[in-house]
Amino acid sequence: MQPRLTVLTLAVDDLDRAVAFYRDGLGWPTQGIVGAELPNGAVAFFRLEGGLRLALWPRASLAADTGLPPGPPAATELLLGHNVASEPEVDSVMALALKAGACLVKPAQPTFWGGYAGCFQDPDGHLWEVVFNPDLDQLG
Repeated sequence: MQPRLTVLTLAVDDLDRAVAFYRDGLGWPTQGIVGAELPNGAVAFFRLEGGLRLALWPRASLAADTGLPPGPPAATELLLGHNVASEPEVDSVMALALKAGACLVKPAQPTFWGGYAGCFQDPDGHLWEVVFNPDLDQLG
């Protein structure tokens, strides 16, 4: 079996707010919310590099679909990495996220391993690291 990740779904409390953060705040293209006419069907997709899609789906809909009880968000369970090409680009993306309503977790700064990174939480508490890793192509 080939390891493959095609869709990364984030559970959100307010789908309209989450779409506005990623689309309007970060400038990520999307067709907007689709499937709203179906019970638990409202979702938004964002096409990312390499064919990966980011999906935003209401937390209650994810719980209903899986049969799991909805639980409280836990920011330290998942870190999403957004790798960029330079230190100034890290600063630029961090500024864009904060302007869009993100919460600063860790200001952009040199890392112990020779890179440069900062962390923010989106409006639903998902933890993002914006990072310049000069050695990324040599890793795994």
